[in-house]
Amino acid sequence: MVSENIHNKILPQRQQVKLRNQWLAMRLEQTLPQIMQETGIDLWIIVGREFNEDPIMHSLFPAPFQNASRLTGLIFSLENNGAVECLNMYSSQSGALQPYYKPVWDKGSESQWECLGRIVRQKDPQRIGLNFSENVALVDGISSVLYQHVLDAIGPEYARQVVSAEHLGVRWLETRLPEELDAYPGINGIMDAVIDEMFSGATIHPGVTTTTDVEYHFIDTIQKLGLSINFKPDVDLQRRGRTETKIGDTLILPGDLLRCDVGLQYLGLNTDTQKMAYVLKQGEKSAPDGMRKALENCHKFQDIVCSNLREGKTGNQVFAGSKQEAALAGIQADLYAHPIGFHVHGAGPIFGLWDQQGFIPGRGELPVHNNTCYALELFTRQYLPEWDQDINIFLEQVIAYHDDKVFYIGKREEQFLLIS
Repeated sequence: MVSENIHNKILPQRQQVKLRNQWLAMRLEQTLPQIMQETGIDLWIIVGREFNEDPIMHSLFPAPFQNASRLTGLIFSLENNGAVECLNMYSSQSGALQPYYKPVWDKGSESQWECLGRIVRQKDPQRIGLNFSENVALVDGISSVLYQHVLDAIGPEYARQVVSAEHLGVRWLETRLPEELDAYPGINGIMDAVIDEMFSGATIHPGVTTTTDVEYHFIDTIQKLGLSINFKPDVDLQRRGRTETKIGDTLILPGDLLRCDVGLQYLGLNTDTQKMAYVLKQGEKSAPDGMRKALENCHKFQDIVCSNLREGKTGNQVFAGSKQEAALAGIQADLYAHPIGFHVHGAGPIFGLWDQQGFIPGRGELPVHNNTCYALELFTRQYLPEWDQDINIFLEQVIAYHDDKVFYIGKREEQFLLIS
């Protein structure tokens, strides 16, 4: 069983905490100074209240610290030497955020907001970033109440220096350390191993098992591994004589073409994978020829998208170029790829939406940067002679963009999984 084969690969909780905090320290020391200089923000203020945290806060908390306590504030100051001083206006008596954040709140002599005002006057910043954004939900985390508290605390002089931290927040969330990129294939490999077992005769009994049964098998298996699912798994199918491209909550039969869409989170990073499987009929040893050719066609579209993914291009440019090339090649395709990392639908450029195949304002205009990861999500449509109807091939695999090259995080689905 996958839980037995993979379990030893998953670190005990204490070692997971140690590794995640090593990465946090490296990101605060290496990544944050670079992107604060890049975005021209010399003071970044993030505040949140317990169970209503700014989404970015969770990527900045050292493990196993998970939630704000009452009011928690993090302050990042870009110093003249190019380093970032990381401060917290949390209780100075608590070591929960140390040694990553220096406590600066003197609880006995000032309120937290008075502390914030004092720090801002000491740092005298030119541009103060707060997390409000029209376009990117993950960088729109400051509530209206806390926003006003911040402005009141820093006073009119510094309130004029406040700008949206949208670009800074996106860059923080989307940028991967080399060490994270090294670890990502192994994380995705856990998901691959789970899918291989779920889409096999070890789990599916044609004529007995339903697609909903397999969805719950996914949930149970991932949770038994001590990991978290990051969205409800989807399992559906296409069937000869049926025009629907996603038939769910139904009995799985020989001859069906199955699809799964599932993801997990491990070491703070997310996976998001769609794979397809064919249920063999009596006497069959492989999927029909036309089905295999349809998969090859989808691979061609994946290659087209990867060839268009280049640093500095916007999501809309990547989308438009990919769709144009596909049309010239006679490939019927839809593209709706998205960033992935700390969040399964992460911050960064998006390349179309499943229900909006065209120009996307806001997030579609964000550019591609180095050391970023994406869920390459798409489908192609092709006529299947054996069924005398069109079928869709749905694929989604995590890719990384590094030094002007695209590579797959884990193994690419080169052929259908077979179920007998």
